[in-house]
Amino acid sequence: MARRRKGRAVDGILLLDKPLGITSNDAVQKVKRAFFAAKAGHTGALDPLATGMLPICLGEATKFSQFLLEADKTYEVTAKLGTRTTTSDADGEVVERKPVQVSEQQLNQACETFRGAIKQVPSMFSALKHEGKPLYFYARQGIEIPREARDITIFKLEINRFKDDEVDMTVHCSKGTYIRSLVDDLGQLLGCGAFVSRLHRTQVADYPSSKLVTLETLEYLIEKARQDLIEPKDLLDDLLLPMDSAVKSLESRTIDDTALGYFCNGNPVNSIEQEPLQCSEQVTVYSESSGLFLGVAEIDASGKVAPKRLVVREPKQDL
Repeated sequence: MARRRKGRAVDGILLLDKPLGITSNDAVQKVKRAFFAAKAGHTGALDPLATGMLPICLGEATKFSQFLLEADKTYEVTAKLGTRTTTSDADGEVVERKPVQVSEQQLNQACETFRGAIKQVPSMFSALKHEGKPLYFYARQGIEIPREARDITIFKLEINRFKDDEVDMTVHCSKGTYIRSLVDDLGQLLGCGAFVSRLHRTQVADYPSSKLVTLETLEYLIEKARQDLIEPKDLLDDLLLPMDSAVKSLESRTIDDTALGYFCNGNPVNSIEQEPLQCSEQVTVYSESSGLFLGVAEIDASGKVAPKRLVVREPKQDL
């Protein structure tokens, strides 16, 4: 007998405004329960001390979360100068204190060295895996794991405020950038040390901040649905962004009804568009007749679209 699925099939992406003090996984579980969703996952963790935009994928949208993990991100960060901590944030133990004797010119010069393509050594308190376990697992036991420097890009590092021992900055960066490591490296270059005292993510890819939803809003809508004697989904589902919003940076291709069945069964097919694309390039694929998003495909050596991640829909949803 097949196992009965817990939760409903709901597909889409919620832009959660993650509050202070909870983990990203806690946030995912709260959203999953609110929507009574069968499946949910986030697209790049925010620490408990961090707030801001956390896209949460529900249902079939989880198949495309990797594209948001790899997207550029923007943060508002406050660096506290004069102190280093074990975790490079306010949660860690203080390991060093030094006087802050930094001029605005010195700060600007130091920031300039981090702009553009640079190499960064991930923090021991990151979620980067070593032998199947995140680095912070070892760090909490006092074990230091050698890490290789990784290529990242800081597209923008702007100083918004510099007063006494605090620096407010805006950082627009590539995937794989650790803001705590960036601030720690900045403090070391300035000779006084630094840690992150505030971190707020304002942007993931090009998702609009106007679409952010708080946990309080979800709770309010659930209570309103109860009072109005309607299903919570009638109020909540309108908050979801379409699942293909995670892959809108890709080229798109359309297939006709003749090719539809073959494609949905995993076979490469020709698209309607005639413009050639490079082999191995990934594209989004849509149905010509219904306009439905079918998934992500890869261009094969013959120029056909070969399915890689297909959207599985309920039988009632006609393609």
